[in-house]
Amino acid sequence: MGSLETGGISSKRDNNTLARSYSAGRTERHPFLYRPRSTFSRFLRFKKLDYIQWICTVAVFLFFVLLFQMFLPGSVVEKSELGSSPWRGMELNDKGLLYLKEIGGLDFGEDIKFQPSKMNFRKENREMNMSCSNRTLSRFPYRKPQLALVFADLLVDPYQLVMVTVATALQEIGYTIHVYSLGDGPAQSIWKRERFPVNIIQISHKMEIAVDWLNYDGILVNSLETKSVFSCFMQEPFKSVPLIWTINERTLATRSRQYTSSWQFELLNDWIKAFNRATVVVFPNHILPMMYSAFDTGNYHVIPASPAEIWETETKMALYNDEIHAKMDHEPNDIVIAIVGSQFLYRGLWLEHALVLKALLPVFAKFSSDNNSKSHLKIIVLSGDTTGNYSAAVEAIAVNLSYPRGTVKHFAVDDDVVSLLSAADLVIYGSFLEEQSFPEILVKAMSIGKPIITPDLSMIRKYVDDRVNGYLFPKENLKVLTQIVLQAISKGTPSPSAHNIASVGKNTAKNLMVLETVEGYATLLENVLELPSEVTPTKAVSEIPPKLKKEWCWHLFKAFMNTNHEDRTIKSSRYLKTVEEQWNRMKKESSSSLAATDDSFSYDIWEEERKIMTLNTRKRREEEEIKDRTDQPHGTWEDVYKSAKRADRSRNDLHERDEGELLRTGQPLCIYEPYFGEGTWSFLHLSSLYRGIGLSTKGRRPKTDDIDAPSRLPLLRNPYYRDALGEYGAFFAIANRIDRIHKNSWIGFQSWRATARKASLSRIAEKALVDAIESRKHGDSLYFWARMDMDPRNNLQSDFWSFCDALNAGNCRLAFSEALKRMYGIKHDLEVLPPMPEDGDTWSVMLSFALPTRSFLEFVMFSRMFVDALDSQMYGEHHRSGRCYLSIAKDKHCYSRVLELLINVWAYHSARQMVYVNPETGLMQEQHAVKSRRGKIWVKWFSYSSLKSMDEDLAEEADSDQPKRRWLWPSTGEVVWQGVFEKERNLRNHQKEKRRQQSKDKQQRMRKKRRQPVLGKYVKPPPEYTENSNSTVSSSESL
Repeated sequence: MGSLETGGISSKRDNNTLARSYSAGRTERHPFLYRPRSTFSRFLRFKKLDYIQWICTVAVFLFFVLLFQMFLPGSVVEKSELGSSPWRGMELNDKGLLYLKEIGGLDFGEDIKFQPSKMNFRKENREMNMSCSNRTLSRFPYRKPQLALVFADLLVDPYQLVMVTVATALQEIGYTIHVYSLGDGPAQSIWKRERFPVNIIQISHKMEIAVDWLNYDGILVNSLETKSVFSCFMQEPFKSVPLIWTINERTLATRSRQYTSSWQFELLNDWIKAFNRATVVVFPNHILPMMYSAFDTGNYHVIPASPAEIWETETKMALYNDEIHAKMDHEPNDIVIAIVGSQFLYRGLWLEHALVLKALLPVFAKFSSDNNSKSHLKIIVLSGDTTGNYSAAVEAIAVNLSYPRGTVKHFAVDDDVVSLLSAADLVIYGSFLEEQSFPEILVKAMSIGKPIITPDLSMIRKYVDDRVNGYLFPKENLKVLTQIVLQAISKGTPSPSAHNIASVGKNTAKNLMVLETVEGYATLLENVLELPSEVTPTKAVSEIPPKLKKEWCWHLFKAFMNTNHEDRTIKSSRYLKTVEEQWNRMKKESSSSLAATDDSFSYDIWEEERKIMTLNTRKRREEEEIKDRTDQPHGTWEDVYKSAKRADRSRNDLHERDEGELLRTGQPLCIYEPYFGEGTWSFLHLSSLYRGIGLSTKGRRPKTDDIDAPSRLPLLRNPYYRDALGEYGAFFAIANRIDRIHKNSWIGFQSWRATARKASLSRIAEKALVDAIESRKHGDSLYFWARMDMDPRNNLQSDFWSFCDALNAGNCRLAFSEALKRMYGIKHDLEVLPPMPEDGDTWSVMLSFALPTRSFLEFVMFSRMFVDALDSQMYGEHHRSGRCYLSIAKDKHCYSRVLELLINVWAYHSARQMVYVNPETGLMQEQHAVKSRRGKIWVKWFSYSSLKSMDEDLAEEADSDQPKRRWLWPSTGEVVWQGVFEKERNLRNHQKEKRRQQSKDKQQRMRKKRRQPVLGKYVKPPPEYTENSNSTVSSSESL
């Protein structure tokens, strides 16, 4: 250490010395660990080569070795090992798949797998007896789960076949399904025959769709052409509805490259938004998700389905005849063996085809040696693409294997595959690649009725039984393939056993993958949907009848199989072209309008400036002319301030009113329609009797006098309470300083969902309601027109509390009881539940009612205290985890279902008359007559005096104590009590006294102000002096 400190020895020598000493020490301590150095290592050591030089030498050596290997003839570089992607260098045998070349490649023996990036279905515990906050959650089977199937049209195609089969199975396990379509077609009769209601969606000129998608627990959308409906699904309040989008077309995947190359990123992003809106995007095979990788948002899922291939072959086979042999230069007696392969043209495929051709040499030799046979063996290879040079490679392989010219031919799958397969007598699957989907080309071959010979791959073994509906051979032993071909061909023709196997295979292909498709959709829905507590749980997937999982519903489409229908690929391509043209047109119009706007804007500014300058000049001239002609009395600054304030007040009083506001002025009633999001606009009324109230500033209707609820009640700016309260938040927003916006003696509310369910007031009912109010027919009463016994959620016609329990996971009674005990300060554990008798009458639902404005304020007074008590017991867990004991699944609208029925409890127990108004005819019928309530209602609990005293106590606490705990009540409306008025009066008196004192101080300062003495006085000169001076001036001028 001393030498290191003094620096007497170099670091390099010191390191060598330390190394020698360490080695010597180790040898002395452990002689058995010592190994004599080799000659090469002693050379490196004695030559003292630097380690960096040694590493560089090795790197250069390896580089030249790699470069030499790359240019070796016939060598194959494993590029897949050099790249991180398993798809480098891959080619595909379909024009729609060609662009996947750029993603990567596969070599011989590698596997192709699609693995979803984020799809991880974890089925939550949705059993009937769950627990939340030590509360038992129950399910009430009041209605079946509802699904909506949305199509672009109802033309007959294989995708309609799949969905009819799936819908029939889903209906069997408990789903209710409604069919929606943007266009009509022959398939409508098929759906109606199976008793599925069909609705043709009418899209208005404003692209509005009048469908309440909240009625459905899930939506299944089919094809790319349904994207025009997505504008509705991406708006509130329909964003939260589970959406499953099934895509069968490849057209968008191929066009996505054009969007990127032509810089149409906005159009590409628009499609990505649609993919992102879907809860799950379903594909019928594992190749489509890889094609749509540009749109992948982590929600891809594969449910295999195969009727499209069978549909294609059956419709095309009727067009073919024996002329196909002549077109292929084959004699009618020739035996044709077709070698097919994977859709992926990977680098090892040519080797696999070469091995298959080599295995067929003994078969060719047997045909050549048989002089009695008039048939010849012909081999066609189906793979590759027309743009590649695979045909030359196949010919070179055939020549090297000693096949005569013309025996082996290559056809690209871009050609008509069905016609080529129909000309073959035997089909051999020559790919050893493990894939996740059953090869489509084998499905087509089997559906045509051709015997197939395939390697025993796991996916193929799942559907093909050896010597039952096809032949299997081990991919490690190609001699078995030779034996199978010799057995399948007998005396120059396919053997009888081959015919039988082909016949069985044809029946197998016709109903291939029905089980996987039906169970796949049923399982997906089971994992995705979160059913409310009033919905009956569906049966298990295993309980689907076996007959529905064995066959597609071919019998329903048999009459349409021979009719000519437009190909779905052509139709989707035309739709995408229309979308692109509309997008480009909108882009051009926006750019041109922007330029025109800029020009007109600058011209308008110049014109306005010129007019202002002209007016100012004219005004200045007029003022100069009359300046000396008029008296100009000067007033004090206090007079100026008063006149300015008077002008401001007059200006505010004479503000311009909206037309709807003017029409509502003389009406006794105004009905408010709460809404949230653009998806509800088509259900709102535009007449003067109605006025909208938007629960969100962002989603308000333009060019209307709708009320902005968040600006009137800041609590609604909090998304948690906006969602938890739902439409009930509009009550608090209207009641907060109601005299500023509502001038009518009666007030009403109507949910937009009542309009969607056709339960809103008709013109006749509106007139009848207004006439009853003006004539005071029922006095202080509650009119309602959405009744509980006709609600779709109450098919069992349950009583009030049972219906409320069904909507709230069996805990409605508990929530009411706990809230009332907190409101009234009851300490004991007894159940405090107001009785709601079952007397044959009905109750109000969906927050659609009308009542006097004064009674409405009394109801809001009660509601504010009830909501505060409800929030105090649920906020903690619901805000933290999204769960509350009023819902089985996570639900952001926790309070809304209890509050929907609260108006009935208040009206019944406050002795209000309850009148039902028929929304169609306007006929009125009293419900729960007041005389029949004697001895049943809790008058003291719901009287105005009791509620007012409780409200004042809460206001005094909020105003005086100002508690620091989280408290909802002060945020739901005004805080008013007697002390507030006294404070305001004292404040006004204080301000008045302050102004008076300031005035006195000002006058006192003015009196005591010191006056500055006059410095001098001007004396007017005498007239004589003026005349003399004038004469002097005149004489000087004359000189």
